[in-house]
Amino acid sequence: TASSVEKNYLRDGFYAASMNEEIPTSLSVQFLLRIDDVTKEVLDSLKGLSGAERVQKQTAVLAAINKRMSNADESIETRVSSLFKGNQFLAFVYQRYSDVRLVGTPPESVGKFGGDTDNWEWPRHTGDFSVFRVYTDASGKPAKYNKSNIAYKPKWYLPVSLKPLKDGDFAMIWGYPGSTNRYESSYGIKLATDITNPTLVKLRDARLKYMFEEMKKDPAVKLQLASSYASIANYWKFFDGETKQLLKYDVYGQKQKAETVFNTWAATRSDYQTLFSDWGKAYDAWRPYAEHRVYMSEGIMGSPLIAFAASLMQLESILARNSSPADIQKATAAADQARKAFLEASNKVSDEKILATVTRMFYEDIDKQQHPVTFYGTLKNQYGALDNEDTYRRYAADVFAKTMIFDNARWSAFIAKPDAVVLQNDPAFAHASTFASNYNSKYGPLWQQFNAKNAEFGRLYLKGIIEMDTNKAKMMYPDATFTMRVSYGNVKSYQPRDAVKYDYV
Repeated sequence: TASSVEKNYLRDGFYAASMNEEIPTSLSVQFLLRIDDVTKEVLDSLKGLSGAERVQKQTAVLAAINKRMSNADESIETRVSSLFKGNQFLAFVYQRYSDVRLVGTPPESVGKFGGDTDNWEWPRHTGDFSVFRVYTDASGKPAKYNKSNIAYKPKWYLPVSLKPLKDGDFAMIWGYPGSTNRYESSYGIKLATDITNPTLVKLRDARLKYMFEEMKKDPAVKLQLASSYASIANYWKFFDGETKQLLKYDVYGQKQKAETVFNTWAATRSDYQTLFSDWGKAYDAWRPYAEHRVYMSEGIMGSPLIAFAASLMQLESILARNSSPADIQKATAAADQARKAFLEASNKVSDEKILATVTRMFYEDIDKQQHPVTFYGTLKNQYGALDNEDTYRRYAADVFAKTMIFDNARWSAFIAKPDAVVLQNDPAFAHASTFASNYNSKYGPLWQQFNAKNAEFGRLYLKGIIEMDTNKAKMMYPDATFTMRVSYGNVKSYQPRDAVKYDYV
């Protein structure tokens, strides 16, 4: 980050008065060169395959195409994107530029006007933008940062019009939307509104609460946590709003109606006759474990300390299998670098509260049969009753006080002489390993099985939809996949509900 307490660009904004004042960043930018349709090549390689075998083969084929169509010497990178749930494949070819400098950014009062309250709302009035300049070498090719680099000269640019808007004016957006799942099944909608979305929102709510408490107290902490807080809050608000809209407009019911039409058409077609009954069975088998999976990613690993400790499981594996000195040296060096980045972003006070809270919430919300064996029994014996918040506070305090991750001397000694047993006995690592091993050994395989089946059924459903009405299929658009899209329309007024109207400006 370019900001510090003394130069608080997040709060005050920043504008370079000359090119010499522009601030180098760690960002890079990709320019889309072209899009190639590789559907036939991919689908030909997947003939006769289904389920996990198809997923594995598809991953390998896409990786091979990406490698073949990329060129590191020219900073050309390719990513094949699966569209229509695996019924179409497009290769997006980019050129990456890594010398990107900050030219200007508005103060937080403008850039985040309305805060989380207005986020994901429409209309929204906020100056959420920054200006960057891309630099190249003297010949105009991508290059690492160098003071002698020159400003990138684009082939095309968009002129800026200062003319006032008129009702009905043409409007267009070029950009990179994240991801969507507009062709989700009714089963997926039901799981999202009943379990996954509310669980994610609840867990992120707890994390945001403790982060915000500390950010209010100290400008340095606010700067330190600003990026991660905004990232967590962004999809906390999104999934909360998504759930409300899915329920408000009965998307589950709408999906069921569409699926009834499809099933009527599919009744005489062997490829699709049992699609939805099989799909429903897959969801029924996974549903009891869905909340556990969200708790792992958003709760247990929602503690930055525990997430970092979990990353050390790879190092533990290398140490435990008597790897070569070179492999051990490489792994310990990587862990040491990762720790430095973790400590720079770490706020122990909020993180300790997060650890205590999510450990308690896991105990209360997740089926006892799915708990790590002996963990909560040991916790009770050593720290107190499991229905008492103080039990979890004492436990979290002990983890933070006794882990070597925050102790430079002990950590340095471990890095100098890495030992699997020393790592396994660290309380932060033990916590991460206990929960991760429990999930990975028992429920991770169930998720992989479900995920493969769900992908296969989704692909077949979209394939059938396209066959059912080819003319209508031509008007379908693919889900967003973090790839460039264009949307267009007209500047118009908007009336979202009774007695509320937003003018076109």
